[in-house]
Amino acid sequence: MTVPLRVSDEVSGALATGRPVVALETTLVSHGFSAGRGLAVALESEERVRAAGAVPATVGVVDGAIRVGLDAAALERFAEAGDAARKVGARDIAACVVQRALGSTTVGGTLAACRITGIRFMATGGIGGVHRGFADSLDISADLMQIASTPAVVVCSGAKSILDVPATAELLETLAVPVLGWQTPTLPLFYTAAGGPPVSAVVGTPPEAAEVAAVHWAVNPSGGLVLARPPADGLDLTELIGSAVEQVRARGITGQAVTPAVLALIEDLSDGRSVAVNRALIADNASLAAEVAVAYAATAA
Repeated sequence: MTVPLRVSDEVSGALATGRPVVALETTLVSHGFSAGRGLAVALESEERVRAAGAVPATVGVVDGAIRVGLDAAALERFAEAGDAARKVGARDIAACVVQRALGSTTVGGTLAACRITGIRFMATGGIGGVHRGFADSLDISADLMQIASTPAVVVCSGAKSILDVPATAELLETLAVPVLGWQTPTLPLFYTAAGGPPVSAVVGTPPEAAEVAAVHWAVNPSGGLVLARPPADGLDLTELIGSAVEQVRARGITGQAVTPAVLALIEDLSDGRSVAVNRALIADNASLAAEVAVAYAATAA
């Protein structure tokens, strides 16, 4: 059966000619920020990708098709829908397509689109991972499996710090996913740069990161990499995050609803300071992903 896929002319043209393309998710538009601010973050990320010389390919499920390269009108639909949009991982895409629901893709859902289109680079804020208390709930994000099985570089600020970050790093090692630190020897903790577990290697320039990716794909053609960039102006929200996680757990919230609920509470408890950090790091990660994509395209030409 043919995959119901619609790739924008700009993105398909870039892929056909070997120009650099960076995939972006839509969960941040509908679920990641309150008061519709996710739309502004998404547009800024696209602008940063273009400024660095690459083509943005924002992904979502719209009107019964996987869309790769969304226009402003489609992005506005996600912003207006908010939590009413389905949060779509790789497992959810088929049902979302068939039922013609509006689906905002997670990291894992976006990587599924990367796999079928050949996009090699993606940017996000923080990846999903092993949740705190996972031994009792087995709550582990499907993002990790999708990273391990997709030949793409995921540029992020580490795993979301609401998670069990050391356990997430251990699982990435088990899945043979290289975790590269962008000019840092430790995995960033999303809101803060320091305090995470060691990365598998440190890279200092876009060409170096691109070369590591190329060699990794020569050895493991179907595997992905994580490139973790520390936030430029981080916050230490350790105690606040712990409190937010416990409050959400006490409410009985589980599954895909946990992360947006915790992030909303952190925004509240931090008087909005967390949002400023989140916005900045998402845009910065988009820019870095584009720089590495441009370097990779230059070597592949």
